[in-house]
Amino acid sequence: MAKTNAGRFFEDYDVGQVLTHSMPRTLSGGERALYHALYPARHALYSSDSFAQGCGLAAAPLDDMIAFHTVFGKTVPDVSLNAVANLGYAEGRWLAPVWPGDTLTAQSEVIGLKQNSNGKTGVVWVRTTGRNQHGADVLTYVRWVMVRKGDLDAAAPETVVPELTQVVAPDTLMIPEDLTFEGYDFALAGEPHRWGDYQIGELIDHVDGVTIEEAEHMMATRLWQNTAKVHFDTSARPDGSRLIYGGHVISMARALSFNGLANAQMIVGLNAGAHANPCVAGDTVRAWSEVLDKAETSAPGVGAIRLRLVATKGGDPFMLRGADGKYDPNVLLDLDYWALMPI
Repeated sequence: MAKTNAGRFFEDYDVGQVLTHSMPRTLSGGERALYHALYPARHALYSSDSFAQGCGLAAAPLDDMIAFHTVFGKTVPDVSLNAVANLGYAEGRWLAPVWPGDTLTAQSEVIGLKQNSNGKTGVVWVRTTGRNQHGADVLTYVRWVMVRKGDLDAAAPETVVPELTQVVAPDTLMIPEDLTFEGYDFALAGEPHRWGDYQIGELIDHVDGVTIEEAEHMMATRLWQNTAKVHFDTSARPDGSRLIYGGHVISMARALSFNGLANAQMIVGLNAGAHANPCVAGDTVRAWSEVLDKAETSAPGVGAIRLRLVATKGGDPFMLRGADGKYDPNVLLDLDYWALMPI
């Protein structure tokens, strides 16, 4: 009997199937330090206990993307070990802060299946939930991946494509208990721009760039216990390159967005996301944002801002799609999210 895990193939999934992912992970300040070493992350709420306390919290929570990467990494052996590509995200909500000392686990439910016309691959939709040691949900999101078939003769399943909301309704965003921006210190945060200073349709060039390094990418991917072969094994891709984990690009772009969006402190909703083109070592990542919407919240002095974050590897600022409607070849990431910002 084989004792090793070759991962699930497309024919191994059924709609309604629940996957309980292994490897609970207790997080500490070490993850924060490594995250801030790997990315130019500078948002004050995640950097300083005293700043966070000035915003009504007990201390600085761990960066929102630390929670996302940790939960995502748990799912890889069961969802995307044999994936060709991670295709998109939707309906993401951060439900509670994650603190140093919290232990996260993850569980996914298969909510959709569709075999591709080539008969060699199919798309799998899963809804993943991350929970802390108290059983409280801290994060939930939907993602869909293209997965290889192991048995090309396996019958195609009934097609089920889930209906997903395009935007997380702002009145359903979870605001951390006791959060207030009424006494917000803009000088310590790094920029004076508040919620009211941003206009829907405004474009922001984040100016800075970071060249992706092979070693840093693999260190980050190991940090999240992401075991996908394409990130480590040069024989897993036809061109012999290692594919940069899409989450690495997300965190790099989010960190770069500090320049112009320093006060977009907490990500609380993920409306949509696409890894438009592959990223490999040597690419220089730059980012720009578009203000898509704004909403008030029930928390004192706290507004929600909806942002499109686009990561590129060259070309002109603010490019997204060509005349044919397809993503420009230099676009790496198109991410649509809600963040909290002082009014």
